[in-house]
Parts: sequence; structure tokens; C-alpha cells
Amino acid sequence: MRAEQQPIVALTAYDYTFAQAVDNAGVDVVLVGDSLGNVIQGHGSTVPVTVEDIVYHCQCVARGLDRALLMADLPFLSYADEATAIDSAGALMKHGGAQMVKLEGTQDQAAIVEALTIAGVPVCAHIGLQPQLVDKLGGFKVQGKDEQSANRIVEDACALEAAGADLLLVECVSAPVAERIRAAVNLPLIGIGAGVNCDGQVLVLQDVLGITQGRVPRFSRNFMPQGQSIPGALSAYAEAVRARTFPDATECFE
Repeated sequence: MRAEQQPIVALTAYDYTFAQAVDNAGVDVVLVGDSLGNVIQGHGSTVPVTVEDIVYHCQCVARGLDRALLMADLPFLSYADEATAIDSAGALMKHGGAQMVKLEGTQDQAAIVEALTIAGVPVCAHIGLQPQLVDKLGGFKVQGKDEQSANRIVEDACALEAAGADLLLVECVSAPVAERIRAAVNLPLIGIGAGVNCDGQVLVLQDVLGITQGRVPRFSRNFMPQGQSIPGALSAYAEAVRARTFPDATECFE
């Protein structure tokens, strides 16, 4: 899809019914994200989510998918070392039905990505803002705001590609930084809060449906007014990503 310049549509789902709806809307990649800690379990962060939580929700979602690729998050501290990462990924794939795992990391996690790759696990590397580290980062902040930190994110992307990652996801960076990352790697780059010129986009399902309570991320969009129904909103999101009308300038960072 990257080679053919076909935008990749990705979206989270956490249960069977919504998995069916998302799949029917033509979404290419369905993510069982550790964001379920926030939107399903009601936690203030993703930190409390366990491997068992992700396995359970993967099982539910897998039953509802017919065509989309199922990707699952490795939750906080489930990939602290190579052996733990392989055990966690094995649980998500063998018991949950995931076809790819996603981990948050930098070049420091290259050895873990390499170990997973050698073990036959497809890996998506999540760079830029890493929600699992929000306590260490001091909040949800845009990353790569100066030349040094932007260079470091580009270096992270290159190192993770070299380690064997199959897909990259970048969160909360400016559009120019995302474009630099894309130019530096050959992998598809999925963006969230990273501008329109990535190879695809991902959002949290609840944001697309306009039911997120409290502060809504700047990079999200409520598609319910346009779609008029849940199936309509999901289709409108997929169409906007493919037409590159989402995100627009107001949904990006300078």
C-alpha cells in the first residue's frame, strides 16, 4: 500500500460488535490498544493494563473480523526484556489471535524488536509520544519540538527498521518531523497527531464516534455529525483518510 500510495486506515476496537462494524467500514488495520485502560476500564492512563486484558479483548475482536489485520499492544512492562517480550507476544498471538504486536520504544528497544523478529513475530514500533511513559514524560506532550529531539526520533525509526520492525506508528509530532521520518525509512508509517503525509492514520474508536468524555485530543475528529450513524461515521473516517482530508491543518501540530 505504501508503494502504491494507498493510505492505510487504522482504528481501535475492543469488542466483537464494534470489530464487525469497523471491518465492514473497510478499515485495514484494527488495533486492540492499551488505550482500553482509558476508554473501557476507566483508568487515567494505560499503565494498569495487563497482557491478560489485551488477550481477552483480542479474542473478542478477532471473532468479528473478516478482512482487517489485527494488531495488539504489548502493555506496560510486558516487554522489559527479550524473554518477557517473546512470552507476552506469544500470548497475544497464540491465545488472543493477534497477527502483529505493537510496542512503544526507541532505539533502546532495538534488541527486543530483533528478538521478536527472529521468533517470527510481526512488530509495529510506536515512536514519538509514548503513552506508557506519560508519568516519566510529565504528561502528554508533543515530541520532536527542537532539532536535537527531532533527529533522535528519526534515528529511533531507522534503528527499529534495521532491527526488523514491519510497521511504524508515530504519535504527536509535527507534520515536518513525520515527513522526515517517512523519508528516512522504507516501512509504512501510520500517524496519530502527525500530519496528513504519513502512509496512514489511526485514531481511537471513541474519538471517531464523539463519545470521549473530558478533554478530546486535538488530533482527533468526531465523524458522527458527518456520518449520521455509527456505520456512517466509521465509513466517513475511512473515506477521509483515503482522500487525505483527515487530518486537516487544525488537527496537526506546528
